Amino acid sequence: MKKLIVCVASAALAAATWGSWVYLGGWGAQGRGDGEFYFPRSVACAPNGNVYVSDTSNHRIQYFTADGSFLGKWGKGGSLTGQFKGPRHLAVNSGGHIYVADGGNSRVQYFTANGSFLGAWGSYGTGDGEFNIPRGLALAPGGNVYIADTDNYRVQYFTSSGSFLGKWGSEGKGDGQFTKPRGLAVAPNGDVYVADSQNHRIQYFTPAGSFLGKWGSLGNAAGKMQSLTDAAVAADGTVFVADLANFRIQYFTATGSFLGMWGKKGDGPGEFNYAYGVAVSADGGRVYTAEMRNHRVQYFRKSEPAVLPTSLGRVKALFE
Repeated sequence: MKKLIVCVASAALAAATWGSWVYLGGWGAQGRGDGEFYFPRSVACAPNGNVYVSDTSNHRIQYFTADGSFLGKWGKGGSLTGQFKGPRHLAVNSGGHIYVADGGNSRVQYFTANGSFLGAWGSYGTGDGEFNIPRGLALAPGGNVYIADTDNYRVQYFTSSGSFLGKWGSEGKGDGQFTKPRGLAVAPNGDVYVADSQNHRIQYFTPAGSFLGKWGSLGNAAGKMQSLTDAAVAADGTVFVADLANFRIQYFTATGSFLGMWGKKGDGPGEFNYAYGVAVSADGGRVYTAEMRNHRVQYFRKSEPAVLPTSLGRVKALFE
């Protein structure tokens, strides 16, 4: 009977450890008003809990409380400072500054928490510090800025003010090569995860670009992907992936072991029509998605495990 007790305890611990992610709320609709979106591509969480959304086809950034109450906005279509041509991914640093991959203008811009312009760098081209439709953007713990330079098939990285530090990648399917990299994320330990979109996989690297590993292939089974567009890494190292054309979010260990997934095609709570961007709140308690074709943001929390560790004594007692 002792063996049965151990099995039950192990099952309870597994439930407590893995859990699942469930719908908590959302906001947005198609439009140009405050709190409305037109093909949003990215969402980012600030240290204070505020949520920033790249409202791509409205050429602006909007920001909200953690539950979606409108706080402010900035930007319009154009190429002057503070203007955008299809802003893509964005990220918030520890000081609350907002970095935006201004895709159509082939540059990065950064702002204060309420949208005051601070600086910019980049122009169209293939040289160091030049871009060809940059889409992905992520910040390292020390402040460095990583860019998925999509149509140059590479990653570039910079200081927080835009000084060029390095690059890696070329077009292809080999280790360290990319086909349309669209999103990236930096883990707390500095490792860089790249959503290698049209290779349908995640690759990850050291902060300087040395290849560490990869996972994923084309398909819709667990762990497979179809045109993934973004990644986010929680403080515990869990990697969340926006699996765009499979209409779901998947999540993995830091080295790619499958942990779970949620979502299906639709417009109801917890359903997706192209969840393009994914972000994790600073406390790790929420996952946010920018859902392109439903023109909204949704957010999720981790469910309570089916059996809590505190109940192990009661479970054990039933079999003694």
